Amino acid sequence: MTAVDELLRRNEELGDVVPGDRSSPRPSMQVAILTCMDSRIRVFEIFGLKQGEAHVLRNAGGVVTDDMIRSLALSQRKLGTREVLLVHHTNCGLELVTEDDFKDELERESGLRPPWAVEAFRVVEDSVRGSVNRIRQSPYLPHRDQVRGFVYDVHTGRLHEVV
Repeated sequence: MTAVDELLRRNEELGDVVPGDRSSPRPSMQVAILTCMDSRIRVFEIFGLKQGEAHVLRNAGGVVTDDMIRSLALSQRKLGTREVLLVHHTNCGLELVTEDDFKDELERESGLRPPWAVEAFRVVEDSVRGSVNRIRQSPYLPHRDQVRGFVYDVHTGRLHEVV
């Protein structure tokens, strides 16, 4: 059985037991949460979220890229979010690579150098500050005053605020 087959089996067993309001694409708490794709970050459990309460945006590192700004612009302008909660985390995989080394590896194997930034970092708090600043400076986002950035400790489950 493949991983996808196993997930489909679990979904079938779960049935319709997930609490929350599914009637609208507009998050009832008017908040967007940006975080890393790391599987140890269980966003709904960490914040006690129910379906329909928040937009959850994820990518490698939880860094604010052009695509994150695109999603936030749609979230704010068309779906009513007003606040942004940014969550990076300890022990992140992006701390283990460098921009040039990873791009060199991809270029060697594919023959093409990627045009996008890897957004690797060494100090997670610095990455949080940089991502929060990108949100606060984006001309595409009408709601930039309620942006807060945190680091989630994957070992203790605790959050500490950076910005």
